Amino acid sequence: MRTICVLFSFIFPIFSEGCCGSWRDRKAAKRDDNQHYRAVEGEMFLMPCIESVSSCNNAKCSRTGEGAEGTSFDCGTKFSVEAKHAGKYTCSGSTFLFHLQVVKRSESSLGCFLSKESSVELVDSKGGTVPCPGHTCSNNTHVIWYKDKAAMSRQKRPFCLKSGGLYLCTVTEHDTGVYFCDRQIREQGVIWTFRRAVNVTVIRPTADNVTDPPKILYPNGNVTEKVELGLPHTLECVVHFLLERHFPRKVLWYMNYGGKTDNMTLVPMEEQKQQEKCEKFECKVIGRALIKQVTPQHLNQRFTCIASNNVSERSGTIQLKDIRVKLSSLVGYPVASLLLVVGLGIVLQVKWLEIQLIYRSYFQHRKHDGDEKEFDVFLSCVWSPPSTEVGGVWTLSSQRGPNRDEEACLAGVDPLITREGVSTLGPLEVMLPQVLEDQWGYRLCLLERDVAPGGAFTNDVVLAIQRSRMLICLLSADYLSNSNAVFVLESGIQNSSLKLLPIWTGKASASLAQPDTPLPTLVQRALKVLPSLDCTSGQPSTSCFWRSLRKNMPDQRAKLDSLMPNQKVSL
Repeated sequence: MRTICVLFSFIFPIFSEGCCGSWRDRKAAKRDDNQHYRAVEGEMFLMPCIESVSSCNNAKCSRTGEGAEGTSFDCGTKFSVEAKHAGKYTCSGSTFLFHLQVVKRSESSLGCFLSKESSVELVDSKGGTVPCPGHTCSNNTHVIWYKDKAAMSRQKRPFCLKSGGLYLCTVTEHDTGVYFCDRQIREQGVIWTFRRAVNVTVIRPTADNVTDPPKILYPNGNVTEKVELGLPHTLECVVHFLLERHFPRKVLWYMNYGGKTDNMTLVPMEEQKQQEKCEKFECKVIGRALIKQVTPQHLNQRFTCIASNNVSERSGTIQLKDIRVKLSSLVGYPVASLLLVVGLGIVLQVKWLEIQLIYRSYFQHRKHDGDEKEFDVFLSCVWSPPSTEVGGVWTLSSQRGPNRDEEACLAGVDPLITREGVSTLGPLEVMLPQVLEDQWGYRLCLLERDVAPGGAFTNDVVLAIQRSRMLICLLSADYLSNSNAVFVLESGIQNSSLKLLPIWTGKASASLAQPDTPLPTLVQRALKVLPSLDCTSGQPSTSCFWRSLRKNMPDQRAKLDSLMPNQKVSL
């Protein structure tokens, strides 16, 4: 049996040492020091390596001659060759030099040697052949194959040559890449090495086993893209495919109106472009469509990307949105805020006095109740001529128990009740100082009593106001016609820490009848907003006035005499 095997191997050496054995290219021609290479413009070219150089990684080949500055490549460099790369090259570390000729694909003298750059798909785990472009154009079928820097004959990879093609016995995913085939031709006594490139892609064993649909990476679902009207915009669809054989990978853009998928048409703006990048058994395909000019009609349309293979198809949609809508809102909100702030500033500037007076009347005066001031109340009034209407006697009644709020307001006790139960009423200018000092215990400042005569009136008024916690002005027609009294009122308005309380008396009205001499603008504005009390009958006829006055007074500084509750004043 052993003898039969030996004879079989002797008769059919190709099976024992042949195609898929540890084959080496013993026919590789020896390299001389002067070579001539020819390449096709636009194809990949592999810079030759010098076997005599010990360190190929450090070898560098540079172009010589006029205009060759800066044109140099490392050994084994792959690049897209152009006409400017043609010329004479010398390599460092050796005497090796070569001439590179770059020919155009349209050159007619080379005929079929200029066939298009080849690309081939090989099936994983099976054998496959990589053809050399134009290998049938001459009788010389001897071809030397390269991958990366080294010839295939020097790589640990089982292969053989079949009619000039490279046969890979068992294809693996590592066989993906660019291969170069060298074929020699003789022209006018010169031997040219024609180097061509072949792109090899390794795919799965069979496309019939493909069960995975394409996967759209973008747009994933429904996506909104921001655009600007009048400018171009590119629609981009990124799809992941499993590598298949004989089945095309399609990525197309469609548009439809109002989201209706039953009436979709291809995007007509520009010829659709598709870019593929495959690695191992996977491909990433990018389909692009260009909108030359975005119009308002595009904002109402929905653009759909449809990716398909032999299994099924997937889709994703893009809706366009005008970016200026958002920009207008982004600009509008700050502008509106700015206008609001400016408007508030103008209002505060115009109404600052009124705001200050309202704040002082309702919020601030209690903060200074504990301040040490000489006087509690500064009372400003102008004595009016006696009137026949002023007079009368109020007596106490023993009736008790008011049943209604109106009766409760009338049920208070007159603060000027005598021990005998009789109270004589007079003008408010007379009654108010007695009530504030004698009954309620406040320290009162009266100009005619507490300010020494002979001084400057304005200084005395300002100083007295600064020494007081509150200013009460008994307003009447005579008061508003008196320049000194108006000055007191104006000084109190200008004092930011003082509480003001106007009390309208006599024939005057809270509506402020204009006197002969116009009031200062500051006083007019203040009287319109200041809270006030009204005692227009000339005398406080009910306890409601006194109760309202008491609520507006500062905290008591002396113990008040207790008033008798549930009693009613009668005339």
